[in-house]
Amino acid sequence: MTTLRRRTFIVGGLAGASAAASIGLASSAPANAISYPFTLGVASGEPAADGFVIWTRLAPNPLNADGLGGMPNTNTAVDWQVATDERFTAIVRTGTFTTTQASAHSVHVTLTGLEPGREYWYRFRTGGHISPAGRALTAPAVGTQPELTMLFASCSHYEEGYFTAYRRMAEEHPDLILHLGDYIYEGGATTTKVRQFAPATEISTLANYRVRHAQYKTDPDLQAAHATAPWLVVWDDHEVENNYADLVRNDSSPAGDFTARRAAAYKAYYEHMPLRSAQAPTAENMLLHRRVRWGSLATFHMLDTRQYRNDQACGDGTKVCPAADDPARSLTGTSQETWLIDGLRQKLGTWDFLGQQVFFAQRLAAADGSKSMDSWDGYTANRTRIQNAWDTNGNKGTVVLTGDVHRSWGANLMQNYGTQNRIIGTELVTTSITSGGDGNAADNSLNPTLNPHVKYFKNLRGYVKTRTTSAEMRVDFRAVDKVTVRDYPVKTVGSYVVESTNPGLQAP
Repeated sequence: MTTLRRRTFIVGGLAGASAAASIGLASSAPANAISYPFTLGVASGEPAADGFVIWTRLAPNPLNADGLGGMPNTNTAVDWQVATDERFTAIVRTGTFTTTQASAHSVHVTLTGLEPGREYWYRFRTGGHISPAGRALTAPAVGTQPELTMLFASCSHYEEGYFTAYRRMAEEHPDLILHLGDYIYEGGATTTKVRQFAPATEISTLANYRVRHAQYKTDPDLQAAHATAPWLVVWDDHEVENNYADLVRNDSSPAGDFTARRAAAYKAYYEHMPLRSAQAPTAENMLLHRRVRWGSLATFHMLDTRQYRNDQACGDGTKVCPAADDPARSLTGTSQETWLIDGLRQKLGTWDFLGQQVFFAQRLAAADGSKSMDSWDGYTANRTRIQNAWDTNGNKGTVVLTGDVHRSWGANLMQNYGTQNRIIGTELVTTSITSGGDGNAADNSLNPTLNPHVKYFKNLRGYVKTRTTSAEMRVDFRAVDKVTVRDYPVKTVGSYVVESTNPGLQAP
């Protein structure tokens, strides 16, 4: 991929009617002119060889309690442009998208007919206002395997720190960013934290979820990360409620119909993410698991481990629980498991990447065999069937990409964890963006006696950077020392290599 020159468009772009006039986007403001509406920034996602999705949402007053962002209850035309250069001198696509109040004036434009494996820039205009510009990339053509620079992250608790790690991700100028869940948190405000949630109470209505997403999207560091590269996103639990399982609640507070709450949360999630129309929710359901090809180098199998799972065994928590091994228990649900196994058996690229939420490898918490019931350890038969599918198919380049646990981990995936027989894959776990606060670089919670297949652990905030070729993946665990203070530098705190024909973590 072409290296992007570091320009200020990532955080500011070209804004205002005067800039618009010079580039052919200006029009006279209508009588019912709105204030600057692009307060939530721009984003792209879902890259394909011929296009991607571009997103924004009109919200002059993004934290209005009604969740409508200060927009009038009228349809609004939004012009958009896509160019092959960041100054928009070579425009290749233009169009108009009409927003509605029913969708919170969000914009989802799906581009097709573009060239594979190249950079593009995009922007929006309405009412005389022009948005920041964003950078997007198309996926390489099938049959090609150019190097891929990818970042992945999870767990951004707004109250527990500043989004410095997102800023550092933007400065990496990657080809692709994955977010593996807990993009927002649903809880009520805590006045002792670094900053406070809006609204102040735990969110449960559509208006609440829209305001919380908008608060996140107003953060300039998060906006920078969205503007620098296309994203692939999946949720975990906090986008709705902590540790929910399908339609089973974690607790009864706040009171109310959980089906309606999940429907509201899913709708707001779609409205604020650069997703295709195939992912638009229907009531309380949303088809989020999907496959994305990156040429013939890699296939991303993006999983949903919340919407279809059985309730956590033995009342959740970390414990010894024989029911966790019940073959009927499923984290993915039968349909998604079948879909995933079919995709793994197709082996569409050199690498198979499973983008998902909770710890995949076995992880014993104590010598008595205690394990987390919220992770794949609570659904062991489901995990075994998936592992066997890629193993028997000879997929040696299978890497599970994980979030959720607020720590960096690296593990070898074993054909049999009890006997430690044969490495069949690799798991890379990203730490959180902010969740858990500053962390502790001296923390040594890795127990190699109980978990000899787990090779790396670090309790700091940050993300994972990978550079992948047809031969190997180079892995850097990247971290910032503090998130309770703004703008710390990022550093590499651990590095490994994974070979496409030899699974498992190796020294660089």
